[in-house]
Amino acid sequence: MTPSIARPSRTAPLYAALWMMGAVTAFTSMAIAGRAVSIELDTFEIMAWRSLIGMAIVALVLSLGRRWHEVTPRRPGLHLARNIAHFSAQNLWFYALASLPLAQVFAFEFTAPLWVLVLSPLLLGERLTRPRAIAAILGFIGIVMVARPGAAPLSPALLAAAGCAVGFALTYMLTRRLTAEAPVACILWWMTASQTVLGLACAGVDGAIAAPSQSTLPWIGVIAAAGLGAHFCIANALRLAPATLVMPFDFLRLPVIAMVGLVLYGEPVGPLMLIGATLILGGNYLNIRAEARRPTNA
Repeated sequence: MTPSIARPSRTAPLYAALWMMGAVTAFTSMAIAGRAVSIELDTFEIMAWRSLIGMAIVALVLSLGRRWHEVTPRRPGLHLARNIAHFSAQNLWFYALASLPLAQVFAFEFTAPLWVLVLSPLLLGERLTRPRAIAAILGFIGIVMVARPGAAPLSPALLAAAGCAVGFALTYMLTRRLTAEAPVACILWWMTASQTVLGLACAGVDGAIAAPSQSTLPWIGVIAAAGLGAHFCIANALRLAPATLVMPFDFLRLPVIAMVGLVLYGEPVGPLMLIGATLILGGNYLNIRAEARRPTNA
């Protein structure tokens, strides 16, 4: 949300890589914190407190940068649709984190761009080109290998992990439409504000909203700061280098979280998981390369 410092072109890829390492660290920290707080809070309560802290952070940055004029009430329906999709996806993600191996959750999350390929022709009127179709097919073969249908009962957590990817895909598509009309500061403000209201409303349906304990509150702070920080790092990386260079660094999240799951929680990573994850990431990378080569008017 602050202007990045211009760097010489020959050093831009290095700085972009450093920003992406920050994003990988932030996403990994958010997963660890999400599992830690799931013992005490339900997913709606996690989202409510995370969004409340995030709203305070965004408000502080807007105030310090004197950028409140960027926050406008234009396109409320589009903001609401985007934030409901994101709120639903994040709730499903936190639910899956508590029950599934971390690497499996992240592998499902990486299918979100592939769902965008499938849903874009229906919702945005975009063409499904041959490279996009091949990328989607590779990704869905990978999903089958990661989910291993028949190897274990189809659990609510597995459905949540699959559902969160669809929710994130809808979020990406709606964000694409919003960024053409609203600055990032405006999108972030309405995201945190609306998700605070949604989180408190859903958490209070049973008549009780649990407050974070003294031991849990720091983890909620990590979730809020890491969520905003990850997207801030990615935005800065994309300002310094093309997506073909930047986004493959995001794929490092999968081996990193697999190692974290192994070391902290004793979660083994089998060969089918590795092969499936490779196919999912390969499909994503194929699509990134194909999009970079497309004419701008295609």
